[in-house]
Amino acid sequence: MLLLSQAEAWGGAFSSERIGPHWALAMAYAICAVALFFRRRHPLAVALVIAAVLAADFAAFGDAEGIGVFLMPLFSAYALGVGDSHRRGLIGLAALLAMGTVWDALDPSDDGKLTEHIGQAIWLLPWIIAFLFGLYWRQRRLNLEQAARQHAERAERAVAEERTRIARELHDAIGHSVAVMTVQTSAVRRLLHGDQDKERAALETVEATGREAMSEMRKIVGVLRSADEAQDLAPPPSLAQLGSLAGNFRQAGLTVDVEIAGDIAAVAPGLSATVYRVVQESLTNTLKHAAARRVRVAIECRADRLEITVTDDGRGGAADPAKGNGLTGMRERVRVYGGTLLAGPGAGGGFTVHAVLPVGPS
Repeated sequence: MLLLSQAEAWGGAFSSERIGPHWALAMAYAICAVALFFRRRHPLAVALVIAAVLAADFAAFGDAEGIGVFLMPLFSAYALGVGDSHRRGLIGLAALLAMGTVWDALDPSDDGKLTEHIGQAIWLLPWIIAFLFGLYWRQRRLNLEQAARQHAERAERAVAEERTRIARELHDAIGHSVAVMTVQTSAVRRLLHGDQDKERAALETVEATGREAMSEMRKIVGVLRSADEAQDLAPPPSLAQLGSLAGNFRQAGLTVDVEIAGDIAAVAPGLSATVYRVVQESLTNTLKHAAARRVRVAIECRADRLEITVTDDGRGGAADPAKGNGLTGMRERVRVYGGTLLAGPGAGGGFTVHAVLPVGPS
């Protein structure tokens, strides 16, 4: 704007009328162009500077018509609309329109008729439109920021809920193991001879510690469960229940093919529950979002890792479930066990979820 306005002031480029000394118009344009540099941080101050400088130039040396008079207030009006305050934006717009009124009133080409002034006032409408467009863009930006915050909050809630559910399921798995250890310790203690006092004391300590651990875990799970939540009496999820899970989705109209390679009986209970939840959420997303007819679930148990692949023949990226909270919970589960999860449109169409979970101590 500085270069264009100086070309207009000194050489008459983009100008239909220049009145008064060229240096005065060039100085006024230069001040306004430099002020535009600060329009985003101080939109009201910039608008007031532009309105005051141009109005003073018109009053002192006469009216001018050209791209400088039109564009610099236009950019300033848009900055006022995008700004953070509607009140300050309206004050700045009023100042620009007042400057436009002075520009119209001092136009020597007008013959004083009302129709001439109305015709000149039409040139002020783009400033109002620019201001309104700035308001729209500001509101759109605020809506996007609010939507992003809400999405982040939903994701955080999903992670928290999934962690709570993981804790409950781990309680079931660990509680079962601790109970078995306690019972076996008690059984061994009863088989000791009367002269094995040290061994009996050690086993009694292990037995008491096991019962104390079970009691503490029940208290923790009680804290995690909300007051209005009924106790879940269903058996804990595991790989052994994948058949019934697939059957439920088949009843909903989805063809589910399950392929399992390797010894699933050797998978730890917590890891088995994680695999079950990953498959369950993947099938749920397919049924809700993908409009698929067939899903293939492939589980491969290896010595060092466990791989889960769920692929459907649906719309792929047309309805991306990866943006929802279901996969957020899945990723949290897989992350707890040191694994990775990838989800997205498949190379041959449809949607694919692929998870890799390490087997053994992490």
